Amino acid sequence: MKKKVILTGNEAIARGAYEAGVKVATAYPGTPSTEILETISKYKSIYSQWSVNEKVAMEVASGASIAGARSLVAMKHVGLNVAADPFMTLAYTGVGGGLVIVSADDPDLHSSQNEQDNRYYSKMAKIPMLEPSDSQECKDFTKIAFEISEKFDTPVLLRTTTRISHSGSVVELGEAPKEKENLPYLKDAVKYVMIPAHAKIRHKDLLNRWERLRQYCNSIFINSVMVPHFSSDKPDGELGNPKSIGIITSGVCFQFARETFDRIPILKLGITSPFPEILVRNFLKDKDVAIIIEELSPFIQEQVQSLNIDVEIIGKEFFPENGELNTEIVKILYKKFKKIGFFDNEHGKKDQGNIENFKKDKAVSSFIGKYEEKEMMKDLNKDDCGIIEAAEPSKEILPRLPVLCAGCSHRAVFYVLKKLKLMVMGDIGCYTLAVLPPISSLDSTLCMGAGIGQALGVEKADPKRKGKVVSVIGDSTFFHSGITSLIDNVFNKGTGLVLILDNRITAMTGHQTHPGLGETLMGKKTTAIKPEDIAVAVGVKSVKVINSYDIKKLEKDIKTELLRNELSVIVCRQECVLTRKNKIVKKYHIDQKICKQCGLCIKYGCPAIKYKDNEYGIDELICNGCGVCANICPCESIKPVPL
Repeated sequence: MKKKVILTGNEAIARGAYEAGVKVATAYPGTPSTEILETISKYKSIYSQWSVNEKVAMEVASGASIAGARSLVAMKHVGLNVAADPFMTLAYTGVGGGLVIVSADDPDLHSSQNEQDNRYYSKMAKIPMLEPSDSQECKDFTKIAFEISEKFDTPVLLRTTTRISHSGSVVELGEAPKEKENLPYLKDAVKYVMIPAHAKIRHKDLLNRWERLRQYCNSIFINSVMVPHFSSDKPDGELGNPKSIGIITSGVCFQFARETFDRIPILKLGITSPFPEILVRNFLKDKDVAIIIEELSPFIQEQVQSLNIDVEIIGKEFFPENGELNTEIVKILYKKFKKIGFFDNEHGKKDQGNIENFKKDKAVSSFIGKYEEKEMMKDLNKDDCGIIEAAEPSKEILPRLPVLCAGCSHRAVFYVLKKLKLMVMGDIGCYTLAVLPPISSLDSTLCMGAGIGQALGVEKADPKRKGKVVSVIGDSTFFHSGITSLIDNVFNKGTGLVLILDNRITAMTGHQTHPGLGETLMGKKTTAIKPEDIAVAVGVKSVKVINSYDIKKLEKDIKTELLRNELSVIVCRQECVLTRKNKIVKKYHIDQKICKQCGLCIKYGCPAIKYKDNEYGIDELICNGCGVCANICPCESIKPVPL
């Protein structure tokens, strides 16, 4: 016989993570979710950490997932606002090992600044969402969520509320997990590096995946129809024909519904997004009235209404959009139903008069607020919208692939990283273009600041990758959201290498200032903040600043830092070539008498280097004089143009 214990919902989620074989768990503490990670930390087979915020926590978990390990990240509802940047794009990239995101909502604001309903995050991101209704389901649904994640290549949102998180109930424990190898990591830039061209492909994949999930949720067993059989002091027949009435609910609200409407069929939704339309249609096909019982926003009600079923829908006209529901509130509403004879019709046909009387009942209105009719959107006439048809272009413009500029200091860094065959967790900026041939050296780009956290996740999920994974981030992006990730690495004893690509400007968006430059948008002088000083201040012991063009020293220093058993930072500093375009630079050319046509220069990927008429050459109009090509030429055929 399996052991049974009493666990809170948070403790049960931790147990589910353990039984599911999770290897990495991250979180930022926030009520009502805090105890999830506190409990997980007791399972020594799982690496667990507090992160400096929810965004970093999600990025670390995503890195672990990319490395092939099952990972879980937990946060309270407002924490998902902080983590929304990686959350939304993770829907595109999908997962390696299963990835489950726990969002603990807080109706009635027990310890929060708002009551937002995070079910809408699932619908917006197209990430499936499960809602357990007790501690047993918290454990079971966590395990199911990992199965769905890997089956459909998607993160999964597990949504709880305060009552579920903190209430205790009986849980039947499962078996301890068997030792499980990580899923194999396969470098796949189209899947994990979200440049626009790749994101377009992944968005289509997301839509196809969502459609498959829509079909799947109509048959999954955690969505179920039940008629509870509890002892009741209500005599048989009091409710007339209960089969003509149906209740749709989820989460903790199911507990309130089954305790009160104990003779009414209940459709209990364990997965509420995607919405199981076919299941709901089948449930309501012989019903006259559908009662939607849910807390906060009319998430379920809106989707039932969108089905246009010939059924009277009762929901937020009578249930509040703020605060928690409880058994007493639902029972008061049940008594109101009884008072107006709502259940009295023996044949189960809806009585429109009774429903309208209920809507006008002043006692109900005073208790839960007045019902307001919402106006329907009017159809817009296209001719009245001011739409002007765009003229067809007279000539076809040939597409040109985006490319790092000639002389770009980032190119040298990625050339070395590719040469060393390192796993490179990237970031948002000009350097994201290093994913394209011939450099092709990025493994992941999720969102601003994500690379540092993802590298930590890879390291924690797969210690064998120590010394083989680095993260890269630009100077402006470092100030934007890389500092927190760096602190997180120091705090959680990361041993990787962070490369800060400092080209002294916010380059990709058109050369705007940032805190490292000592000048504000309005041209006022201010304190210039150096990334290396921040790295030292947060506790990084090995911090180096090198010239990005010095490719030989760059390679040597990267090799040296990767051998350390602690986190290190290299600031690769060189001004953006476009901000020094008016300065005199020496140009380079290829001496054809010396050139052995090995082709190594063209593999460097600089657009100034060309191959034409069986000769390698350099376009002096494009050349910005960085000289890196001269340093990588094995026969020393690349030389400065004589002045």
